[in-house]
Amino acid sequence: MKKMLAILLSVLMLLSLAVPASASTPVVNGQIITLKTGASNLAGKTVILHTNDVHGALAGYAYIPPLREFYQSAGADVIVVDAGDFTQGNPYVSLSKGHSAIDLMNAAGYDVVTLGNHEFDFGYAQLMANLKDASFKAICANVYLKGTTDPILEPSTIIETASGLKVGFFGMETPEAATQVNPALITEIDFSTFDNLYTAAQTAVDGLSEADVVIGLCHLGIDSESAVNGYRSTDLLEHVNGVDFVIDGHSHTTMTVGEKGEPIQSTGTQFATIGVVVIDNETKTIVDNYLHPVSYLSQDEKVAEMAAGIMAEVDEVYGAPFATSEIVLNGERDPGNRTEETNLGNLITDAMVWSVTHEGGIEQFEPSHIVGITNGGGIRATLQPGPISMKDINTVLPFGNTVAVVYVTGAELLEVLEASTFCTPKAIGGYPQTSGIKWTIDTTAEYDQGEVYTTISGGESSYFAPASIKRVTIESINGEPFDPEATYAVVTNNFCAVGGDTYNVFKNAYVAGSTFDTSIPMDEAVMQYITNALNGTITAETYGEPQGRTTQIR
Repeated sequence: MKKMLAILLSVLMLLSLAVPASASTPVVNGQIITLKTGASNLAGKTVILHTNDVHGALAGYAYIPPLREFYQSAGADVIVVDAGDFTQGNPYVSLSKGHSAIDLMNAAGYDVVTLGNHEFDFGYAQLMANLKDASFKAICANVYLKGTTDPILEPSTIIETASGLKVGFFGMETPEAATQVNPALITEIDFSTFDNLYTAAQTAVDGLSEADVVIGLCHLGIDSESAVNGYRSTDLLEHVNGVDFVIDGHSHTTMTVGEKGEPIQSTGTQFATIGVVVIDNETKTIVDNYLHPVSYLSQDEKVAEMAAGIMAEVDEVYGAPFATSEIVLNGERDPGNRTEETNLGNLITDAMVWSVTHEGGIEQFEPSHIVGITNGGGIRATLQPGPISMKDINTVLPFGNTVAVVYVTGAELLEVLEASTFCTPKAIGGYPQTSGIKWTIDTTAEYDQGEVYTTISGGESSYFAPASIKRVTIESINGEPFDPEATYAVVTNNFCAVGGDTYNVFKNAYVAGSTFDTSIPMDEAVMQYITNALNGTITAETYGEPQGRTTQIR
């Protein structure tokens, strides 16, 4: 009872923003988040407030100004930063090609950000145009103009507080962006890959020799699929000297420390929490770090009104229901679309195939030789039972990709499935959600890693070709025997069609001219399929469960 009263008292204190946090230990996304009390006097301290992977959760920006003002009123100098993926994720940001996020971050008072892979979803040129309107500084040490060693942004920056503390920040982008973004939209730039990632980071850190404290703004994450190439924030800390702390993003992890005690913190995604790092100005050391859940925080009225206005405009156009669902359609990551066949993956790939065959364009192919594939990482949200709006579908498929067709041999199709499941059952963004293919993945067999794949602009990919096919078999195509020498029309998205994620085989077809883009947006294809082919209702009979297209041996 005493403990419960203590927790209640601390929450009430937080609701009035009297002091930061209490000794309670709430759980956020399965992680224990330690809150702090007794920090009402922060004179002589610098506080860094940080976010990451906001992905269009615009309303959350209204929490930043009051929290900053609270720490300032307690005597601290405050710096506000973000670790990337702020300009993509739902229609509230995607319809403006990311600019609405820049507007909200300006209003919230951010100081420094680094880039996430999704900052490039609308292309390099659009990103740079957006950043011209930013009142904050954007830094990134490991993305270069094509064929040069010139970073597209300043690698690092130093912010000197009113108290005279010099806080150095360097920015790092995941090299996976080279294939997790549509490669055709980023032909102007190169990414540091493999050990060059550490070299770029070390050079940036060395350039911060005048800083009292060095903080990495790293969009690297700790996903297991990133461990293969050493692209995690934990890998960077292992290879780079002089980093005091890493503010991380990319893997949507909620953590206050790394897996082995590394000085890393990450807030999850979409304002699940706001991160706090406390630096002692006199000793020039980090003395505390923790996460604020936002549920008890107040919001700045002007920022909240600005966010609400943007959201209302989108809702007015996209919010009206056009269909209904009787079931939950699984849009989760892991377990979900990055690890296994899902009913939502079934629906989307069926819709893509339907859109092409319905509209025409591949009449020369027998229906038995037309299949569908989309990357599971492109499916971003779950559809709940009940009314479905355009906004719901756009939230599931937020990247503006179009339906494309790639012509490949059966052997090449087999390579695509092998490469895109190289780490299954561990999650991978390229995991194939399929239509018309009955196939098996033996996860107990070791992936036979061959040469590194290359992007359409000639740079190194984050993934490797299979030297041989050891894990995947195809039983049938549309109920007929699979033929490795036959040519198949693969209905996919334009991201995969140019070699995004693990789909390098499609890139080769694209370069050879064996593809075409229908220009049909994926979200529109799905909406038309639901409306016309399913008569406006997704039933349990049609998509209640995954349809058994993929078998996993574990």
